[in-house]
Amino acid sequence: MKGLYRQAAETLGLFIGIIVVWQLLTSSFQELYFPTPWTIAQKLDGWLSWSALQEKIFPSLIRVAIGFGLASVAGVALGVAIGLWRGLSGFVEPVIHFFRAVPPPAVLPIFMIFFGIGHSMKVLFIAFGVIWPILINTIKGVQSIDQTQIDSARIFGITGARYLFRVIIPAASPEIFAGLRISLALSFILMVISEMISASGGIGFEILNSQANFDIINMWAGMVVLGLCGIIFSSLLSLIENRLLHWQRGARGKEQ
Repeated sequence: MKGLYRQAAETLGLFIGIIVVWQLLTSSFQELYFPTPWTIAQKLDGWLSWSALQEKIFPSLIRVAIGFGLASVAGVALGVAIGLWRGLSGFVEPVIHFFRAVPPPAVLPIFMIFFGIGHSMKVLFIAFGVIWPILINTIKGVQSIDQTQIDSARIFGITGARYLFRVIIPAASPEIFAGLRISLALSFILMVISEMISASGGIGFEILNSQANFDIINMWAGMVVLGLCGIIFSSLLSLIENRLLHWQRGARGKEQ
């Protein structure tokens, strides 16, 4: 617990240091395109009121949550199935790597043609773009499970859903969460891209609209809000990961 508090204090100190340096530099240069943190903070009132949260922030966070959630469920389910079926893995993995290599913004026009420009298109676009790290890491995690664990489960007669949720998924969880962390960051990027191209609200739309109206301070405020939302989602994922994988860290500690 002390280590956790120490890490939190060090992170907070780093953020404060960055803000202080930023404030000193921008105050000295007084550049229009690089406002001071204090000036940006004053603009945050227009982002954090209840009406602004409903119009600008909540729609974006809902798209991220649903898109990331769909990708997580589908990526883990398909990854476990492909990882367990060795013959299917060699056949499917080239196709997976092909789609992973295609930049998601390149397929956005296709999504707009088939799904329009509404909320559903943005959610599906996010899900499509972020599923690949989860899928690939899940396959890798399942295939790297120690054969001893599998043999032990068979000896004790663990089969079916119990085998899947008590042996396979827990053993592959470190790799799965590695993919989830990558995909979570990517989901925010794709959310912003989708809203900048076709939206009438949301964080990405507001940032682009502020740029078009030459409201530089509000544009920076939007980027700060985006970063804060990313920190919140990342922290929630870390809490879930620590909760589910505490047994593994305890086991490693005993081995050491």
